Amino acid sequence: MYKQFGKRAIDLLIAIPLLILTIPIILIVGFFIFLQDVESPFFAQPRSGKGAKIFRVLKLRTMNNRRDANGNLLSDRDRLTRLGKFIRKSSLDKLPQLLNVFMGEMSLIGPRPLLVQYLPLYNAIQSRRHEV
Repeated sequence: MYKQFGKRAIDLLIAIPLLILTIPIILIVGFFIFLQDVESPFFAQPRSGKGAKIFRVLKLRTMNNRRDANGNLLSDRDRLTRLGKFIRKSSLDKLPQLLNVFMGEMSLIGPRPLLVQYLPLYNAIQSRRHEV
């Protein structure tokens, strides 16, 4: 019963007020990211959720898209901005994930959704993470 109804209700009871409270923070930080890079302040990355269903986790952008002379992205270390370091250190980049919780794609409590490229590497026990 808890898994079907209680968990989702608790997620919503916590996520909705937090989302309302943090929207101004997300907008302010997003504005500074936009001023710095003139790109979308949001970053969406495919992740695997319940039932190994793929969804796009939302984050605030902490890296720019600078490339070398051949058009290849520079290393993560070279693309991480000063503002991005602060955003990551303070975990502000994760605030938009409250929208993923609201949409039912993530839960506040449970295993962290990992990158899609790890799906084929799970053994039977590890793939149980997609049951919740």
